[in-house]
Amino acid sequence: MSLIRSLSGRLLILTIIFVMLAEILIFVPSLARYREDYLRERLDAANIVAIAMEGNKNRASGEETDYSNVYEDDYFAVPENEDDLQSRLLNSAQVLSIALNDGARRTPVLQGVSKEMVSATFTLDDDSFIDKIKDAVMVLVKPQSDRVIRVIGAPDFDRSPMSNAIEITLQEEQLTTAMRDFALRILKLSLVISLLTAALVFLSLNRWLVRPMRRLIDAMTDFRRSPEQARILDPGSGQTELDEAGRELSTMQTEVRAALLHKTRLAELGEAVAKINHDLRNMLASAQLLADRLERSDDPMVRRTAPKLLRSLDRATDLCTRTLAFGKADEPPPFRRRVPLLKLVEEVREAVFLEEGAIQMAMEVPPDLYAEADPDQLFRIIQNLSRNAEQAMTGTGQGSRLAVLAWREGDGVVIDVMDDGPGMPVAARENLFKAFRGSARKGGTGLGLHIARDLARGHGGDVCLLESTAEGTTFRVTIPDTTG
Repeated sequence: MSLIRSLSGRLLILTIIFVMLAEILIFVPSLARYREDYLRERLDAANIVAIAMEGNKNRASGEETDYSNVYEDDYFAVPENEDDLQSRLLNSAQVLSIALNDGARRTPVLQGVSKEMVSATFTLDDDSFIDKIKDAVMVLVKPQSDRVIRVIGAPDFDRSPMSNAIEITLQEEQLTTAMRDFALRILKLSLVISLLTAALVFLSLNRWLVRPMRRLIDAMTDFRRSPEQARILDPGSGQTELDEAGRELSTMQTEVRAALLHKTRLAELGEAVAKINHDLRNMLASAQLLADRLERSDDPMVRRTAPKLLRSLDRATDLCTRTLAFGKADEPPPFRRRVPLLKLVEEVREAVFLEEGAIQMAMEVPPDLYAEADPDQLFRIIQNLSRNAEQAMTGTGQGSRLAVLAWREGDGVVIDVMDDGPGMPVAARENLFKAFRGSARKGGTGLGLHIARDLARGHGGDVCLLESTAEGTTFRVTIPDTTG
């Protein structure tokens, strides 16, 4: 990946740009400040020259010479017989002329030999900060080598100034040259700072941001290519957002892999069940023929048992047929009609408890109570819940009573299946109603509750766990009436 297309490369370029912008915001006021300092240095130097000239005049004659008639507003001239000392003093101050300015009265101190027009006048003490910035920028943007400027400002009062203000003239070119040198030094320093800062930012981001992100991307890519075989990401123990993202990715990989393995096992199981169902249906057909013959038996007990056996075989055959037809065990929509609940619960008792044993099943169902449901599916719901309770009590040796209670509530019926067994383990309650995970006994599949809930929800109702303690477990089934 090229530098410009990578995240770290873009951050490097943006860092350089932002640092340069910050330097520009600092540079412009610094440039105005440098211009003002430069001019004030010239004013201070001119003040020192004025003090020296005043002392020299006092020692020479003790009289003050009047230059007012020689000085003109826009032209400066020095008599040719002026002493060479004046030129040396002007050169040392780097100005063309010096004058004292008390507001109403202006007194020339030194004037150069050349006669040049003043192009602009600047008053340092009266200009605003914005004006100083504009003047400094104009010096660099539009320099004029032959322009003479006049500068008026108060000198440093710690140096015993000769007047309230000093007035000097100088070539603007020398100011332009000094400011260009200053700007070039600032530019070089800014480039060094920008590159150094950008390099540090680049290395830091590459170490603490880009590398961890690349690690996450590689882990996601490998997992996408081979979820079953890719290595699960080790998230580490850091506390940053990327560490948290790594932990979430690791958790997701673990859960997805477990789900894929579960789905794979279910697919294999489904293929096996389809093969078994094909042969089982043939076996059930033979069993039905034999059960038909049992109905013609002379034994009263056999004749009474044969119809129940036939109904069980019919349900099993129908289930096998649907599984083979659809390739899966999805239940068809319920064919609902009025079902007498007491008779249905009696059939469940006979199917679950074929013989009298230690566990008794009580029925508290009104004789005239009906439910609008598919009789086969409602039978399977109550049978699954009852058989789970019977197996739990038989397997643990705890509990001896199973009860089925039913009553009408609003526009539907409520059925409770209760037992006084040992209760459900915590692990079973956490995975309740999940196929192959919610079994409460060793060797169980957990399909009973899963099927019961699916069938109840197909009627618009539900199956839920009311309670499960050491004193027993209660499941509740709700079957609403049909509308219309």
